[in-house]
Parts: sequence; C-alpha cells; structure tokens
Amino acid sequence: MQTKEHDPRWITLIVLCLAELMIVLDTTIVNVALPSIQTDLQFSETSLVWVVNAYMLTFGGFLLLGGRLGDVYGQRVVFLCGLAVFTLASLACGLASSQPMLIAARALQGLGGAVTSAIALSLIMNVFSDPAEKAKAMGVYGFVCAGGGSVGVLLGGVLTSLLSWHWIFLVNIPIGILVYVQLARLLPETTKNGTSQKLDVWGAIAVTTALMLAVYAIVNGNAVGWQSLQTLWQLSLAIALLVMFLLWEKRLEAKNIMPLMPLSMFKLRSISVANTIAVLWAAALFAWFFISALYMQLVLGYTPMQIGLGFLPSNLIMAACSIGLSDKLVVKYGTSRPLAAGLLMAAAGLFLFALAPVGGTFNLHILPAMVLLGLGAGIAFNPMMLAAMDEVKESDSGLASGLLNTAFMMGGALGLAVLASAAQARSLALSADGASKLAALNGGYQWAFMLGGLCALVAAGLTVALPKNKTKGDSK
Repeated sequence: MQTKEHDPRWITLIVLCLAELMIVLDTTIVNVALPSIQTDLQFSETSLVWVVNAYMLTFGGFLLLGGRLGDVYGQRVVFLCGLAVFTLASLACGLASSQPMLIAARALQGLGGAVTSAIALSLIMNVFSDPAEKAKAMGVYGFVCAGGGSVGVLLGGVLTSLLSWHWIFLVNIPIGILVYVQLARLLPETTKNGTSQKLDVWGAIAVTTALMLAVYAIVNGNAVGWQSLQTLWQLSLAIALLVMFLLWEKRLEAKNIMPLMPLSMFKLRSISVANTIAVLWAAALFAWFFISALYMQLVLGYTPMQIGLGFLPSNLIMAACSIGLSDKLVVKYGTSRPLAAGLLMAAAGLFLFALAPVGGTFNLHILPAMVLLGLGAGIAFNPMMLAAMDEVKESDSGLASGLLNTAFMMGGALGLAVLASAAQARSLALSADGASKLAALNGGYQWAFMLGGLCALVAAGLTVALPKNKTKGDSK
C-alpha cells in the first residue's frame, strides 16, 4: 500500500494546492503594493481601484463558465490552458509600464484564475473517491485558500520593499511553469461531454460587462458628476445589461439548457440569504484590505514591508481559525450563530479602524482592529460556505459553491468601488471645509471603514433569516 508521501493522488493534491495558492495570492499580495503602484504609474485615488477590480470582475464573471468549459472540453486540458493564461498574464502585469497595460493584464489574470480555480476543486473531487480522504483533501485545500492571504501580504511587503512592485507578479512565473509541468505529467486524461453542450458565454460576457460599467461609473462619479450624462448612461446601460442577463438566464432554464446562473437555485432560502450575506461581507472585507493598506502607507508613512507585517496578525489568526476553530463551532452550534459572531467581530474591527487618527500607532489603532478582523473572517468563512449548502442536493453542491464564490467576488468588486468612491467624496468635502490634505485623506478612509462596518453588521443581522441547518452535531 502506498503512503501519502508516495501516493500520486496526494502529490497531485499538493501541486493543485500550489496552483490555487498562486491564484489566492493575487487577491491579497497586490494590496500591500498598491501605494507603490499608485506612485509609479500615477493612478488617482479612485482609479487605483481598477488594479484590484479588473482581476475580481473577470474572476467572478467567468468562474461558473470555467467549470462548464471543463465539462465540455475535458478538465485536464482546460485547467492547463487556464494556468497558462494566468502565468502569461502575470508576466504582462510584471512588465506593465502604463495604467491600461496593467489593468488589461489584471483582467486577463482574472480570466485565467477563474478557469483554473473552478476546475481545481472538481479535479480534487475526482482524484479522491473515498469520503474520508476527500474530506481530508478538502481540508488541506481550504487551509491553503485561507492561509494564502497570510503569505500574500507578507510576500507582497518583502518583494515590494527589497525589489519593486513588479515582482509581486513576476514571482508567479516560476511557480506557474513548475505547476504546469508537474500537472501535465500527473493529471490523467479526462472525459469530455462534447461541444454539443451549449456554453453560456453570452451570459458571462453580459454580467461582467454590466458590473464593469457600474464600477466605472461609480469610480468616476465624483470627478465627472453623479448627474452628468456620462455617469447616467453608464449606470443605465449597466442596469439594462443586468436585466438582459437575468432574462437570458431565465430563458435558457425554460428551454432546459444549463444557464450560467440557474435562477431557480435562488428559490432556496439558504442560497438567496447566504449569497446576499456574501455580497455584503465581501464589500466589507475587500474595502478593509484595500483602504487599510492606503491608510498605513499614505497617512502613517509605513513602508511596504511594514504594511505586510501589519496585516500578518490578522491573516495568521484567520488561517488558524479557519482550520482549527471554525469547524468545531459549526459542529457544536450550527452555521448561523458562528457566522453571525464572526461577522459581528469583523464589524467591530472595521468600526475600530474608523476611529484611527492621523497620528495613529500600531499597537493602539491597528493591531486590535486587525485581531478582531482576523478572528471574524476566520470564523465566518466556513459557516458561510456551509450555510449556502444546507438545502442543496449533493449533485448541485458544486454549482452552489460556484454561485457563492461568484457573489463574493462580484460583491467585493462593486462594494470596493462604492466605498472607495465614498472615501474620495468625503475627502473632497473635508478639503473644501479647510481640512489639511492628510486630515482630509484620513477622514475619507474613516468614512469608508464605517460603511464597511455597517455592511458587515447588516450581513450579521441577515443570519437570522437562514434556515435551520443540518450541520449541527446534535442533529446528526
């Protein structure tokens, strides 16, 4: 009998987790380098949002389509293609010398990341057939997803401080090549359903374009005016595209063609409530990552290395809770109560950040908030995933997971745009009232943290609407 060390399935798992780690890194590693990117490429405070959102929007928009591509053309070949796109896009990001080049490359990264991430889970499920081994493999995968944030913020600080921000992307190149070579050898050929199965490409394009237009309008609203013709037509077109997307998905489902987002799934209370919580929670979470990095560097004058170390406590706590504490709380109390508790702690952390002054200190104004946010995020993430699955048939669990991940990424992108725009509007108002540049900047950040805390608070309140779950240990 083969040991885990020599069993090719576990080696495959390790390499797949390395691929996922690379993708998870790109959601956090960039936050530490944002101020350096802003200075180097002359981004404005609000246009800087696109460095994050270009990635999140294409990732969220094509996550579900990525899984469908694997079913039609074979998971192995589509996974390797997605990995190649992500790696090449990382090279383009690292070599970017202008705003449009970096944003376009980040969007391409998101596309490759969506395909790779969507199929990685399916490959793990296929590689491990034994339920006990499958549970262990998913535990390892979940730990990598949670712990990747810790690695990302620290690695981002080290690379930006010692080399330059370009290296936060270039570090993906050797990893991507190594993973590609190993998985090309390890992954078995997978069956494909044939191209007779229709792909909802138009659905993915419509929803992604709608959200990009909405984000663009929100990000530029303060500069061009909220009642300007440009803002109004962009928001109107975004709403029209979103309505067209919903009608298109409903039409496909009526014809028994698998849509990108089966709207009938949202008739389940667990799906509709959990996805709403995910949107609000993501808005708060990504605003925290984005704005706290700017606060530490632009207000407190921290170096990228210090920013990375500043995030480290929260990310280590987040990873530890997700693998050690969260599951135990779910077994004992079910999903709703741990989810609510985690979101309330995160809200408290954001409200603490909203009190951080211009002359803030790490021990008093940053560390307590980071600890609360780490605890909250670490405790809340697993219950949120499980809550979305409580009423779902096992055959639909992959689809439910994909819907939640999509809601999370889209909520993060849209929420970040709204909160960053709100921060800028507040800063402009304070400047007009005679506040100093630093005080006005900090006032905008405080306002965004306050709004993010309110998002987390509303999400916590929505947990009472979740159905009584079957995850609790005494119900088994």
